[in-house]
Amino acid sequence: MSNFLELLENLGVRIEPGLLDLALTHRSYAYEHGQIPNNERLEFLGDAVLSVVVTEYLYRAYPDFPEGRLAKLRAAVVSAVSLGDVARGLDVGAMVKLGKGEVFTHGDNKTSILADTMEALIGAAYITEPAGARRLVDAVFQPLVDEAVELGSGLDWKTALQELVAVNALGSISYQVSESGPDHDKVFTARVLIGARSFESGSGHSKKHAEQIAAENAARALSAEGYSAEN
Repeated sequence: MSNFLELLENLGVRIEPGLLDLALTHRSYAYEHGQIPNNERLEFLGDAVLSVVVTEYLYRAYPDFPEGRLAKLRAAVVSAVSLGDVARGLDVGAMVKLGKGEVFTHGDNKTSILADTMEALIGAAYITEPAGARRLVDAVFQPLVDEAVELGSGLDWKTALQELVAVNALGSISYQVSESGPDHDKVFTARVLIGARSFESGSGHSKKHAEQIAAENAARALSAEGYSAEN
């Protein structure tokens, strides 16, 4: 059983089997199988459900935050990078039905496909049982919101790191990025340099994702040393 299905079981959240199958059907697979329905409509719904539930949590949990900060936090938590990371942690990629081309290019690990599928699954949960969809979103995304608040900038790790470095006058930030692998399966590796100091690298299938992971590694390392963006 995948981590995602196990999570549903633990939360008591049900997704009707037909809707679950639809939520996992990428357009590339649908096209190759006679243009059957794909998950894009559920993705559209799930995006709205996710935004509303996260917004309500932010509104209730952080009554002193101004509108601008709430909007910034929400945007970070529901970003494609955040959704993609959530989906990876729940093994969603292993369940997605992809066309041959996407299988060949490892679409099951592409941030865009994983993020869209995660939204579709939330949409499918909402159609099955709205209260269940809320439990699912709360369980997965409330911890991300709280972590985002601690960072000061949400899950946009590059921005969070920039603020952390600026507040503590640690020096200038630069990113070193390299790439490897064939064109259809490139892997990007990024490393953060702050002044003359180097931090643990991050890798991903896009330059942006690799830089985000590298920035997260640096921000966590500095936080562990006692640096804070609230100084």
